[in-house]
Amino acid sequence: MSAISTSARADRRKARLWRALMLSVALLYVAVLLLAPLGGIIYYALKEGLGEVGHTFRQSDVRHAFYLTAIIMVVTVIVTTFFGIIVALVLARDRFVGKRLVSALVDLPLAVSPVIVGLMAVLLFGRGGWFEPFFAARGIQVIFALPSMILVTIFISIPFVIREVVPVLQELGMEEEQAAWTLGASRLQTFRRVTLPNIRWGLLYGIALSAARSIGEVGAVLIVSGSLQGQTETATLYILRAFDQYQEQQAYIVALTLASFSIVMLIGIETLKRRASREAG
Repeated sequence: MSAISTSARADRRKARLWRALMLSVALLYVAVLLLAPLGGIIYYALKEGLGEVGHTFRQSDVRHAFYLTAIIMVVTVIVTTFFGIIVALVLARDRFVGKRLVSALVDLPLAVSPVIVGLMAVLLFGRGGWFEPFFAARGIQVIFALPSMILVTIFISIPFVIREVVPVLQELGMEEEQAAWTLGASRLQTFRRVTLPNIRWGLLYGIALSAARSIGEVGAVLIVSGSLQGQTETATLYILRAFDQYQEQQAYIVALTLASFSIVMLIGIETLKRRASREAG
């Protein structure tokens, strides 16, 4: 018995050491790849004091860049959320020929370079493009204007809501929805009262990832926007120009603002989720 208990204690010590090692590696990974760069951005953004921060945000091109970024983000989130939920429901609930192909196409924006996405938009809507005569005849400028910037950002952000919601729907199954239908609820009522509450956290994480991706996009937007200062320059494009013009601190301030928005959004969702779990428990 003594030998067995000694062996068991040794196994437990090994397990604790292994868990401690894995935790240390995970923390080191996060610190090196996330916390250290973020700390560097904070340092360089604030090293001249808050006065420089105020000066940066008083510049009209900075305010316009944030305004343009906000418009692109809001439209992208609305479109990807609406269609993302529909596509997720189809992939999780329906069986049809070509389902695997559709699922693979959903991930296409993750595999294609954003620069290629921008070039495809130019091919379709630019001068001599397939759809350029149609829009030109109606006085609508797509390339080097806001519409093309929104289109490429939506394309790149398509997968996030879908990939967050589909696993949740698959795990939930259809029992609750079928029970609601049996009790006389319509499909819309079932979605609002049963499906949506059950997928809300996956949906919120998908929305957060889509929003973060939309405000951070560079390559595709750079191709289709022309990066016109004060006109088609987003916050990320402003950062590129600021570095080119040796305005590093302004670039770091704008970068810190974008990073802070994404971090606060994710922390807020996690906080709400934990609070809801405590209240439910």
